[in-house]
Amino acid sequence: MHTGDIPISPGGNGAEDQETPLQIDTSLYLCTPHNNVISVDVDTGKTRWEAKVNSQSKVWQRCRGLGYFDAAAERPATLNAVSDPAPVTYDPSVSCQKRLFTNTPDGRLIAINADNGKLCTEFGNNGTVNLLAGLGNAPDPQYQLTSAPTVAGTTVVVGGRVADNVKTDMPGGVIRGYDVITGALRWAFDPRNPDPNHVLAPGETYRRSSANSWAPMSYDAAMNTVFIPMGSSSVDLWGANRLPEDHKYATSILALDATTGHLRWVYQTVHNDLWDFDIPMQPSLINVPTKDGQKPAVVFGTKSGQIFVLDRLTGKPITTVKEIPVPKADIPNEQYSATQPFSVGMPQIGAGPLHESDMWGATPFDQLVCRINFRSMRYTGLFTAPGTDTSLSFPGSLGGMNWGSISSDPNNDLIFVNDMRLGLWVRMVPNAPKSGTDPHNSQKESDGGESVNAGMGAVPLGGTPYSVVKNRFMSPLQIPCQKPPFGTLSAVSLKTHKILWQVPVGTVQDTGPFGVKMHMKMPIGMPTLGGTLATKGGLVFIAGTQDYYLRAFDSSTGKEVWKARLPVGSQGGPMSYISPVTHRQYVVVSVGGARQSPDRGDYVIAFSLNQK
Repeated sequence: MHTGDIPISPGGNGAEDQETPLQIDTSLYLCTPHNNVISVDVDTGKTRWEAKVNSQSKVWQRCRGLGYFDAAAERPATLNAVSDPAPVTYDPSVSCQKRLFTNTPDGRLIAINADNGKLCTEFGNNGTVNLLAGLGNAPDPQYQLTSAPTVAGTTVVVGGRVADNVKTDMPGGVIRGYDVITGALRWAFDPRNPDPNHVLAPGETYRRSSANSWAPMSYDAAMNTVFIPMGSSSVDLWGANRLPEDHKYATSILALDATTGHLRWVYQTVHNDLWDFDIPMQPSLINVPTKDGQKPAVVFGTKSGQIFVLDRLTGKPITTVKEIPVPKADIPNEQYSATQPFSVGMPQIGAGPLHESDMWGATPFDQLVCRINFRSMRYTGLFTAPGTDTSLSFPGSLGGMNWGSISSDPNNDLIFVNDMRLGLWVRMVPNAPKSGTDPHNSQKESDGGESVNAGMGAVPLGGTPYSVVKNRFMSPLQIPCQKPPFGTLSAVSLKTHKILWQVPVGTVQDTGPFGVKMHMKMPIGMPTLGGTLATKGGLVFIAGTQDYYLRAFDSSTGKEVWKARLPVGSQGGPMSYISPVTHRQYVVVSVGGARQSPDRGDYVIAFSLNQK
């Protein structure tokens, strides 16, 4: 089917289709890049209703998913919970029993009747909550929402994206929980306030420039706990002004009570993050085998290519994590950490140290250029800190792993991880003294878009003594400088903590140097963006590649067993359901265009086995 919303993305800063559809009973719910919500029949794809939201933002225009709540459904019993979900009441004559939630890049949380697409008028102000309230100065695109709201019991929890590397005075990354029926603010967790649950007085705002949570969250109903992946505080590459609260909550997983917002535990994966190594993905709540039997865990990957396995009740690592010394750079007053946590008990994915022998090129010339550039840069491994010289970060701020998250096979204790391998070179440039002709050093700051600071020359980091120059570590032909693969799909055993198999994913059939398609079907392994789907039938599906395919791999061997050509590429996560009417299983994927591809569409495509 066609949604009617084609994600046009001029310059890499516009709209992207990155959704995973939601199936409830006989309806499949879709959310387009401009947050238009569509209900279609699960068997026919025929549209039942459409709610036109038409959100508008200068950059980062997308909807990755929807939240859902049924007021009449029975609530799961709690276990190991500090509190139960708050009771809610609704009047069927005026309230939506079944409601969908979308949060928009322009700062709204909207409740929509799942039966007819109309606004749930008793929620907030005629169906909408203003998420810019309490933030102070938060112009577009400094603050946006880019992941689906999380329905945690009877609380709707939202974070928010704060633009990277703009200036030190930015909106805060407060996390908030709202009553699922009325939209009333139930709690806030302000990660830069010594009292993170402080209730604002009239006219007061949340603390500025705090660590934020832009990635998807998870909820454990038995624990009544929401698990929140955190990014860094502003600005990402310079931390001389960071506060004790930043050093506690940034680049961490928070476990918060869903009813009160009180902290249960926090676990940090990077100390004084200077690399934009946000935790980018939804924490997976799965049980893992240990010598004492199955244990509830939180499993997630990071932009730095590491996989962490934490005890869900305590936040303590289940697999071994070691603090390993890392070198400093030369930025005065920077709060360098002497060590960084390395998850040595689990494999690293695509984050191994680079050597000159790893430099690669499509021709001898661009290989030579890559070798020369590599030798000219400071590179000391995964945590090479930015300095006034040119340093190399690998993997760079795109990852590693990103928001597509992991999928799992609980029957065989496997997780499936897709990654991208793109280096980033960085140089911090001291700002020139203020002059009479330019007393404010008024170079243009970043707009906070996706291509933030990349290839733009020296871009000021407002409020700091520095500008930053950075770009992808690419050859003159605009190919990554290190040897392929540039993206893989891996199966990791939670029994042995080793890689069971790893295969390159994606070809240059639909891409190539300077945007020229090479039409070659060799599995080089290209950067992936978008999630995977693991099924009980022993398959792993992925569509988020640079070429235009939905693929299925044997989950035990990594062998590609099926693929279907798509009209354009996809960044969406595949999902699957069995129709309650026909009992037919479908795999559905949203297909709006591969990352940085000019070919765009508005497709949602369902696949199924032929009926016999």
